Amino acid sequence: MPIKRNPLIRESRLIHALTPLIFLITLLSLNVVYFGDHTLDGANQTVLILSAAVAGIIAIRLGHTWKSVRDKIISSIGSAMPSMLILLLIGALAGTWMISGVVPAMIYYGLTIFHPAVFLFATVIISGIVSLSTGSSWSTVATIGIALVGIGTTLGISEGMVAGAVISGSYFGDKMSPLSDTTNLAPAMAGTDLFTHIRYMSITTTPSMIITLIIFLVIGFTYDFNVVDTNIAEVQSAIADKFNISLWLFIVPVLLILIIILKVPPLPSLLAGSLLGGVFAIIFQPQLIHEISGIGGNYFKSSYIAVMQAIFGEIRITTNQEMVNELLRSTGMAGMLNTIWLILSAMIFGGAMESANLLQRITIIIIRFARSTGSLIAGTIASSVFFNVTASDQYISIVVPGRMFAETYRKRGLKPEVLSRTLEDGGTLTSVLVPWNTCGATQARVLGVSTLTYAPYAFFNYINPLVAIAIASFNYRIRRYKEGEVPVDTSEKTVDRKDI
Repeated sequence: MPIKRNPLIRESRLIHALTPLIFLITLLSLNVVYFGDHTLDGANQTVLILSAAVAGIIAIRLGHTWKSVRDKIISSIGSAMPSMLILLLIGALAGTWMISGVVPAMIYYGLTIFHPAVFLFATVIISGIVSLSTGSSWSTVATIGIALVGIGTTLGISEGMVAGAVISGSYFGDKMSPLSDTTNLAPAMAGTDLFTHIRYMSITTTPSMIITLIIFLVIGFTYDFNVVDTNIAEVQSAIADKFNISLWLFIVPVLLILIIILKVPPLPSLLAGSLLGGVFAIIFQPQLIHEISGIGGNYFKSSYIAVMQAIFGEIRITTNQEMVNELLRSTGMAGMLNTIWLILSAMIFGGAMESANLLQRITIIIIRFARSTGSLIAGTIASSVFFNVTASDQYISIVVPGRMFAETYRKRGLKPEVLSRTLEDGGTLTSVLVPWNTCGATQARVLGVSTLTYAPYAFFNYINPLVAIAIASFNYRIRRYKEGEVPVDTSEKTVDRKDI
C-alpha cells in the first residue's frame, strides 16, 4: 500500500536549506572575531542551538509539527549518546593513567628512544599500528596519542604538528582496520562485503599514507628544534622524581589493546582501562596517592579519594619544571563536559535540519551536476564533508550520502565498493577536521590541542580525499559491472545503531 504524503507539508527549497547554514556560518565567524580561542566555552554551542531554532521555524513553516521536529532532534541526540559516554570514560582513563604513571612512563622512555628528526614520522607509524590493531582512532588518541604529544612538545616540536601526526596515523588505522565501526558501516550501506571494501580502499589510502610519511620525514629533517639534550634530561629527571617509573606500567595499555582486539565494546573496554589505571596507581605510586588526597596514614582512604578525583575531576601534579607541569595535568570526566555540550548542541542543529529534509535538499543539487564518474565521486566526498560540517556526526556523513547516491552509482554501472570507498575517503577522514563534529571536538579535547591548530598538519585526512578525486578523474581502477551482471539494489538497506 503506498504511503500517503501529508498534503499540509510543503517541500523544502534551496533557500530554506541555506538560511540556517548562512545564519550558522555568520554567527560562528563573529564568535571567532569576538571570543578568539574561547569559542568552545559556550559561544559556539549557543550559536548551534540558535541555528537549530531557525531550522525548526522553517520546518514548522513548511507544515511540519513541533512534535515531529522535536522527535527528530531527540533521535539525533540519541545517535550521538554512545560518543558522549565514550568521551566521559576517556576523561576517566586519562586521569587514572596519569596518576598511575602510565602516561608519564611513555613520555619518559619515549624521550630516550626518539630522535627529533624522525619523531613525527615514527608518530604516524605508531599511531597507525595501534589504531589498525584496535580499530579505534578514539582509543589510540586517548592513550598513546596523549603521550606522543607530550614527548613531541618536550622535543621542541609544535604541538599542532605532533597532534596532526597522531591524527593522521590514527585515522589511517581506523579506516583500514576490519575492527573499525566505520569500516564495517560503509560497505553495509553500499552493499559490498568488508574485505572487498578494505582491499579496494588501499588504492587511494596507500599512496595518501606514503605522501603523508614523506611530508613528515621532510619536516623532521628541516625543522628547527628548540631543544637541547639537557632539557630532555631535566624533563626525565622531573618525571622520575615524581613517579616510580617502571616497564611494568606498560601492562595497562597492553591489556587494554588486548581487550579491544577481543572485540569487547568500547564502553566496557575504556571502563576496564580506567579501573586498571586506578589499581596500578595504588600499587606503584603510593607517595603520589598521599599527595593528591592530602591525607597521610590511612592508605585506603587516600587511595579512594585520589583515584576518584582522577576519574571525575582535575589533577595537577607539580614539579620543578613548568613544562612538565603542563604535561602532568588531567581534567577527568568534568573536563569533557564542554565538549559534550558542544556535541549535544551540534546534534540538536543536525536534527532540526533533518526534520524538514533541509540537508538532503542541498545534496540533491550535487547529483544533478555530477555528469562524469570523477564528478560523481567528487560530489559524494563533498556531500560527506557537508554532513560532517552540518550534521556533526561521521556516521551520518556515511549513512545519508550512502543512501542518497546508491541508486545513482548503480544506474551508472559502478560496483558498490566504489561507493563504500568514497564514503570512507570523504566521511571518516574529514570528520576530525571540523571543530564541532563529534570527532573533531573529542580529539581536540583529549589531546589538548584545538582542531584548527592540528588540522593543517593532519595531512593524511585531506590528502586522501584529494587523491580519491584525482584517481577517479583519471578513471583509474574504477570497478564497473560487466555486461550481463545485475546490480544488487541496496537502497532499502538499514543500519542498526548497535552495529556502530
